[in-house]
Amino acid sequence: MSIEDTAPRRGRNESRDEQLDRNWGELLQELRMLQTGVQILAGFLLTLPFQQRFTTLDSYQVTLYLINVLLAAMTTAFILLPVSVHRRLFRKRLKETLVSSADRITKIALCGIGFLSAGTAGLVFDVAAGRQAGLTAGGALLAFMAAMLIYVPIHLNRRAATATTAHRAGPL
Repeated sequence: MSIEDTAPRRGRNESRDEQLDRNWGELLQELRMLQTGVQILAGFLLTLPFQQRFTTLDSYQVTLYLINVLLAAMTTAFILLPVSVHRRLFRKRLKETLVSSADRITKIALCGIGFLSAGTAGLVFDVAAGRQAGLTAGGALLAFMAAMLIYVPIHLNRRAATATTAHRAGPL
């Protein structure tokens, strides 16, 4: 009997196929959450040109608006891309490729949402409180989103790895 046979099992008792199916399901749920946020921001942006005040925007504000609309459309495309990939790879026994590509695509979509949120806040603050307020709010939100979407997951991953290494080493 080997050490592996007597060691307690960690994690789930599932096959690789079961793990990939679970990972795919979790990714789809995350994409559903992202889609709702992007739809709300995109819907807000699409109503702006129909407001009377839109005609008073200066060229910077119109450019920022158009960049935000483009970001919303591109982020929507990235959120939909895993479904398109799934349709293309369906029944070809490429679930691992599907899950790993969807993971990367979802990370790109998260970046798009970060930029879209910062850009939209920057536009709203610019129109409501002036250029300096818009630049400050947009920059601050971009920094906040970077911290939340990039730094926090990296920090938690490192902390978990450290805890796992310390746990494996056992008591001194």
